[in-house]
Amino acid sequence: MKLSQSFEDYLEAIYVLEISKQKIKSVTISRMLNVSKPAVTKAMNELFAANYVEKTPYSQIKLTKTGRQIAKNVYHRHTVIKDFLIKKLGVSELTAEKDCCLIEHVISQETLTALENISK
Repeated sequence: MKLSQSFEDYLEAIYVLEISKQKIKSVTISRMLNVSKPAVTKAMNELFAANYVEKTPYSQIKLTKTGRQIAKNVYHRHTVIKDFLIKKLGVSELTAEKDCCLIEHVISQETLTALENISK
């Protein structure tokens, strides 16, 4: 399954909630991504079918090993780009957040590595 930007956003959101030790439920993801709960349910069903997430009792959602690796990668791209935009270009945090959410899905590994090297 080729992951769309939307599915990458869902995996990243689950990962962010996971590392912040929050309970991961559809309603939490819905609020975080500003999408409807039915949209989250549909996405979780597709991610579950592709073995990127697990559903646990009481409707909690967990990343599988594969899902977590993808989510970590997306989150890493997000943080590198955001830090670069803020620290090196002086972009406001709000603008940097919006922009990196778009850029993180299309940036090449070569460009990401260059940004990492510049940011050191």
